[in-house]
Amino acid sequence: MSGMTLQVDRPRPRRRRLAGSILAATAAVLLGATAAGAVAPDIARSPGRESAGPAGALSWSLTTTGTTSRLRGLAAVSRSVAWASGYAGTVIRTVDGGRTWTSVGPAGTADLQFRDVEAFDAQHAVAMAAGEGESSRIYTTTDGGRSWVEAFRNTEPAAFYDCMAFTSASVGYAVSDPVDGRFRIIKTTDGGLSWAVLDPAGMPAALPGEFGFAASGTCLAADVSGRLHLGSGGADPGRVFESEDGGTTWDVTLTPVAGSGSGGIFSVSFRGPRDGVIVGGDFGNPTGSVGTAAWTSDGGLTWTAPTGAGLGGYRSGSAWVNRGWGGQGWVIAVGPTGSDVSRDGGRSWSAFDAGSFDAVQCARDGSCWASGEQGRVAVLTGLR
Repeated sequence: MSGMTLQVDRPRPRRRRLAGSILAATAAVLLGATAAGAVAPDIARSPGRESAGPAGALSWSLTTTGTTSRLRGLAAVSRSVAWASGYAGTVIRTVDGGRTWTSVGPAGTADLQFRDVEAFDAQHAVAMAAGEGESSRIYTTTDGGRSWVEAFRNTEPAAFYDCMAFTSASVGYAVSDPVDGRFRIIKTTDGGLSWAVLDPAGMPAALPGEFGFAASGTCLAADVSGRLHLGSGGADPGRVFESEDGGTTWDVTLTPVAGSGSGGIFSVSFRGPRDGVIVGGDFGNPTGSVGTAAWTSDGGLTWTAPTGAGLGGYRSGSAWVNRGWGGQGWVIAVGPTGSDVSRDGGRSWSAFDAGSFDAVQCARDGSCWASGEQGRVAVLTGLR
């Protein structure tokens, strides 16, 4: 699989829209309009800035969270503020860099698994519970978790919601496994307080057995241009669905990531409108490293397997380190058998930690957090 590139033909207007979205994203960053938590697109930088990137050995510094719940949801707001969510209705928050954590989950939700949380500051957060039927719900707080609104409860028996992505503090999306043969998308325009199902007519048909993974809250991603990217599994190979018009219509692309009943793309992450990575594998074979990752430098028109060393095994989460460095960029990937870093935008990887994590997120100030089993939450060290 090394070096394999896969794509599907798209109409020429798709490329014109991509070019326009890149210009719009760059202008938004220059004007200071980038959505909170989004990673800025590549813009011209002074020569030699790449050498100012991370130095020394990367490692995770564990914090004491006070919970043993598995934390698959993670939102890194800054080096001070982070939220994590998981099993048994758990939502926790820190406002002091992880020195202390407070349990702030919605009351009466001990039977729910909050597999994704999106946060915009220390007060506003949206938590999504994954599960069959009415177990898929979304709760929103605007007061730091002191109170929550149940904003959405699934009533479609065939739906199972996997993850969310926001393009701004107001506009967000959540994706369910296919209903009537197509992935289902719901959208909010008021910060998560209300949600509506989008017309599925513009969504390509799912393949037999195809679905999403509710493993880290990152099977759906939004880049700074507002484009949406959805990674799938269950069918071979894993595919990436992409929408440039807020979920109305979608393109779909084959990737080198292997798919199976327990494998496929678990996480999608973009730095700007062009550079992206996908990671995954087979959770039934956590040390397997073949067909577990791919990268793109053309906004998802094509996906290429690493040409150098690959991931150390199945990985469920990924995030770009956001420090404004030039070059192809640094990416972190995590999973139950360890963590890896790519220093070249996903073209090659190297392991740096053997601890178990499910999710990783990097904030706009350059800090990175990871979360996982037994209430584990850690901050990445070794960056400067």
